[in-house]
Amino acid sequence: MALEIVAGCVNCWACVTLCPHQAIFEARPHFLINSDRCTECIDTHATPQCAAICPIEGVIIDELGTPLNPPGSLSPAARDG
Repeated sequence: MALEIVAGCVNCWACVTLCPHQAIFEARPHFLINSDRCTECIDTHATPQCAAICPIEGVIIDELGTPLNPPGSLSPAARDG
């Protein structure tokens, strides 16, 4: 059980400092998540903190390949409901 950061990540650093297990690290061409350290925040938070702060849609996926912030989810209309 671990999340993954895929191409599209802009290396903004928002998720790095927010990760409670220091599972996110700098790599090329984008950040990666250490699967041995990632718990998807189930032991510390209600939602994965990297996905909660990520400003880019579709770059953090779960083990099934499903984006935690799917396309359109971060638009103002989607947030305002």
